[in-house]
Amino acid sequence: MLSDIYTNVRNLFRRFLFHYWYFQQPPWDTGISPPELLEFIQNHRPGRAIDIGCGTGTNVITLAQAGWDVTGVDFAPRAIKLARQKAATAGVQAEFLIKDATALERIQGPFDLAFDLGCFHGVPQKGRAKYLKQLHRILAPGGFWLMYGFLKTDLSQPGTGLAEWDIDQILTRLALIWRRDGVDQRDKPSAWFLFQKQAELPAGVQL
Repeated sequence: MLSDIYTNVRNLFRRFLFHYWYFQQPPWDTGISPPELLEFIQNHRPGRAIDIGCGTGTNVITLAQAGWDVTGVDFAPRAIKLARQKAATAGVQAEFLIKDATALERIQGPFDLAFDLGCFHGVPQKGRAKYLKQLHRILAPGGFWLMYGFLKTDLSQPGTGLAEWDIDQILTRLALIWRRDGVDQRDKPSAWFLFQKQAELPAGVQL
């Protein structure tokens, strides 16, 4: 009981902190789309995309400018306000919603691409199964999940990061197309992943 209260208080504080980060310049908000997203756009035809944890909308705008129909979601109201302003200034049409990444039940798919630049790795452990359930629901058959996250090397320490068991959990729902390990600017282990939801077979057809 006390652990649940502690978790709820910690999550509320986290929401508050993220909201007010956007009154300054969050260190993760570079205003530049990563090469991995640009590569994906170059190699795939435009469709519907959702940016989960979109921040101030940099990657939503990049996708929209490339012809994608994009929805951006973030739980920080200030981030969504700034994203709407940036999209208007850029002259692109996009939908922005204040949503928690673990509560996407009212989001209607299907999406051909879900993009996640450092959101999933920060979701509390208990919320990751909810995230993945909703992700699988809104992805189109054959749809992709392009995700970046920090890797957790010390499992005894709390905080953000992806452990190998997180990857194993993802693989129960999605197929891994590629994985690129590296480090961030502070030499923290990280990786890019491209997953794909397998196309559903017609009734009566078996592999």
